[in-house]
Amino acid sequence: MKFSKKETAAYGLGAIGKDMVYALSASFVMYYYQDIMGLSASFVGLILMIARVFDAINDPFMGVIVAKTNTKYGKFRPWILSGTILNAFILYALFSAPSLSDGGLKAYFAVIYILWGITYTMMDIPYWSMIPAVTDNSADREQLSVVGRTCAGVGNALITVGTVMAVAALGGGVERTGFKWFALIVSIIFVITEFILFITIKERPTKEKMKTTSVKEMFTALVQNDQAMTTVLTIVLINSALYITSNLIIYFFKYDVGGTSWEGNYTLFSTVGGASQILSMMLVYPLLRKKFSNTTIFRLCLGLSVTGYILILLACFTGLSHNMAVLCACGLLVFMANGMLTVLTTVFLSNTVDYGELKTGRREESVIFSMQTFVVKLASGLAVFLTGLGLDMIGLVGNSDTTGEIVQQSASTITGLRLLMTILPIIGLICALFVFNKKFILTDEKADEIARELKERRA
Repeated sequence: MKFSKKETAAYGLGAIGKDMVYALSASFVMYYYQDIMGLSASFVGLILMIARVFDAINDPFMGVIVAKTNTKYGKFRPWILSGTILNAFILYALFSAPSLSDGGLKAYFAVIYILWGITYTMMDIPYWSMIPAVTDNSADREQLSVVGRTCAGVGNALITVGTVMAVAALGGGVERTGFKWFALIVSIIFVITEFILFITIKERPTKEKMKTTSVKEMFTALVQNDQAMTTVLTIVLINSALYITSNLIIYFFKYDVGGTSWEGNYTLFSTVGGASQILSMMLVYPLLRKKFSNTTIFRLCLGLSVTGYILILLACFTGLSHNMAVLCACGLLVFMANGMLTVLTTVFLSNTVDYGELKTGRREESVIFSMQTFVVKLASGLAVFLTGLGLDMIGLVGNSDTTGEIVQQSASTITGLRLLMTILPIIGLICALFVFNKKFILTDEKADEIARELKERRA
């Protein structure tokens, strides 16, 4: 059955809403509870890591539950709607923490954040898994996947670019109040977008059965496929570098760049970064691909990203960290490289599926790609834990939420912040390059050779 434009639009709208929620939690929970609420950064990082590891392991089990669901509204939409409503309430609670003792606030944060992860998984897994159930047209399925991923990027960008300025405006300079109202607005948008999806899209009967993947199957498939293992480890290292940057950059602009216009400077930098990532995927990568192999472009991107971080560090220690033109130019290298690396790691992961089939005789597409989500969550958990430890080690003092005044940090703290924000990602990217050069063998020529051999074998 053909999928209508109205349903496609509703699916894309749902992606925008759900990734606005995800981006708000992923990028600003550490900042809210450490800098504004005053909890230990190490404790916040530990809870975030535990919750994300649990969330990653929970994904395949949620897939099993969804697969066994049978209602008059279908398998997927009831979970999307119920998970959305619960998650919206918890998101608001997450960013409107009451005044409690240190121990009480720690308990509150731990419980609320873990509940947030559980309820988000309730709607996220069925959102992506429902595609085969809403259309049996292959072109529609491909289009839905593209629309979903693109609109998810839009939702993420809206939060990355708009949060700091919106919080300042809504709170009248008091960030705690601003986050409370902004979280309420995002929660309402989230419920509206998913409700539109719920009433617009109808699940169609399909002959295909949704394949669910256990954690054991994921790791078994990886262990038997050394190229998938190499690619997954590379993804973990690259994403850890990215998550460390995304969690620390707000501290850099607030306490190092500083000034009364720090929110505007942060927003400008984030806008340049988001736009450059999208353009690098859509324009720069296709241009480079005409002349260079994927492995060459991959190494080039790692080099560009490391260069960008080095230039940012040099700008900080040569008095140029307040020059937004210089910072944006340096950031451009990092974000353009990250955009292309996202595309390339997906391509490499696809090639490992063919490699695994040639090696073992089994084609493990769903298992291998399930691991991508799994390891990205693990990487984000590890990165945010390291971020928390680092913030405590450099002695960063949180902001005052009663006066709205920005606490002045010591010179050693600022130096430590600069090094954390650049050296840790550089180490991660160099390790990724080392692993890639040492273990990865699926060049363009090798991938084509495997594809030809598989075609002949199937024939």
